[in-house]
Amino acid sequence: MVLEQRGVTIWFTGLSGAGKTTIAKFLEKDLRKQKYKVELLDGDIVRQNLSKDLGFSKENREENIRRIGFVANLLTRNDVIVIVSAISPYRQIRDEVRLQIRDFVEVYVNAPLSVCEKRDVKGLYKKARTGEIKGFTGIDDFYEPPLNPEVECQTDCETITESVTKVWTQLKRFGYVHSEREALTPIRNA
Repeated sequence: MVLEQRGVTIWFTGLSGAGKTTIAKFLEKDLRKQKYKVELLDGDIVRQNLSKDLGFSKENREENIRRIGFVANLLTRNDVIVIVSAISPYRQIRDEVRLQIRDFVEVYVNAPLSVCEKRDVKGLYKKARTGEIKGFTGIDDFYEPPLNPEVECQTDCETITESVTKVWTQLKRFGYVHSEREALTPIRNA
């Protein structure tokens, strides 16, 4: 049985390695277990499929976010809970997408750059520091944190469980979910 639900886009933004996708995946699992219709749009996967023609200039990054926003809006209008996990470094384009989607919850996944660099399993920060990668967000391209996100997760001092529960609590407060979050997915700390 699928629950009656309102569509919403939950937009996770933050530096690479901050924990966006980790939190998003656990939230997705918990929503699915409670029979919500949910789709996860991960920035890396979208880039490989919907935006593989784009580079990493500011204009291309903005276009990538517009494309993700367009898909998220279509799904949201059809009462799907959409979870977006994308660095989306520029405030103006995030705000533009927010204006297009009727139900939008911004989640700032906040972690200090030093913590993100320690978590960097792909070695991207190291490559950016040595100049092998140019225009890397947080190193030689800027990241503009949200001014008024609905949720802020501080992943350097919160557990994954605490971060997921924070998001769930806001979704319940806004009427997008109808129950308290149960510890459905076993979560171990990163």
